[in-house]
Amino acid sequence: MFQDILFTFLISFSPFGEARAGIPYGQLVGLPILLVFLIGLTANLLVFPIFYKSIELANKHLWKNPLYKRTAIYLSSRARTKTKTIIKKYGVWGLMIFVMIPLPVTGAYIGTIAAYIFGISYRKSLIAISGGITISSAIVALFMYFI
Repeated sequence: MFQDILFTFLISFSPFGEARAGIPYGQLVGLPILLVFLIGLTANLLVFPIFYKSIELANKHLWKNPLYKRTAIYLSSRARTKTKTIIKKYGVWGLMIFVMIPLPVTGAYIGTIAAYIFGISYRKSLIAISGGITISSAIVALFMYFI
């Protein structure tokens, strides 16, 4: 059981699934849905503060490295392309809406990059992304509960 909880947490924290994949995994291995929801939500909520501070730190110390710079520019342009319309139209609410849509490539990682790129304050970004993650996780958990 501990291994299933750990994998649910790690999948929910990873950029390749987030809670959208962690919650179904936990449910499919037989963990109670409320426990799976709490684990997935907690792991996914940790993404923003850790990733945002990592971006700040990495940009401060690694920007002169050509590989880092090229990768950062690629990820930034990808995040900008995916989020520009909704954030320009709705601002912080748009960021929350973008993150809450339970589809691939609309989660906390791209939302965090977008918040950083568009210069949305840390506090507003934290609230918007946390709200989006909570709603998205609830949608996925309810879907898994009822099927």
